Amino acid sequence: MGELTDKIKGNANEAAGKLKQQSNDPATREEGAAQEGKGKAQQFAGKVKGALGDDI
Repeated sequence: MGELTDKIKGNANEAAGKLKQQSNDPATREEGAAQEGKGKAQQFAGKVKGALGDDI
């Protein structure tokens, strides 16, 4: 995956996670928190790829 792809997927996962955290179901809130964390990690990976190049 390229830099842009990672950033887009990261933004999507972060947004979906934030929405799930608004749920009344505790399990869904936990899933949302995990998904938001995954999104932040994907965005970070995109930033690293941008800094070092897509060859990593």
